Amino acid sequence: MRLDGEDWRRFFDAFGREAWRFEAQPVYTMPREQENVARFLRGEGKPREHNARWHERVRTYVQSGRSIGRVRIVRLPLTDYQRYQFAWGIPGNIAAGEDIRILDVTRQDYGLPLSGGRDWWMFDRTRIAHLNFGPDGTQINREAYEGDPAPYREWRRIALEHAVPFEEYARGRDG
Repeated sequence: MRLDGEDWRRFFDAFGREAWRFEAQPVYTMPREQENVARFLRGEGKPREHNARWHERVRTYVQSGRSIGRVRIVRLPLTDYQRYQFAWGIPGNIAAGEDIRILDVTRQDYGLPLSGGRDWWMFDRTRIAHLNFGPDGTQINREAYEGDPAPYREWRRIALEHAVPFEEYARGRDG
């Protein structure tokens, strides 16, 4: 089942305890982000309200007793988009209450599904939504996965076992 517009919002917001994302694309080509990515690459300052709508959603989830997190997959060297995420995106998401961890798969893939242009969200460890991307990072569509969630729970376990908190990863790169 395709998840567009309000159908996606309802599917996403229906989680009771936990929303978790496997985020593996090296680049996301999202029209509403392009100007901010360009500003970052030009060395300009981050807009004050950067990502404010997402931060408000995260705070609402956390205040209601729900958790939200992700593991961001990277390969070195980081792409320009990943450097933008690390500098402008992830710190604000964490401040809003999202648990973000980094898994560097430069030397080892840990048996995770890293090819095929797909990220996914897992809700309450039972519902899966695929996010499908083209080679350039453009999102093609979102769809509810109707199959067995067990492999996704295992991939989540593996990713979390090997990932490190964002702050720890960033410190290691700075030092």
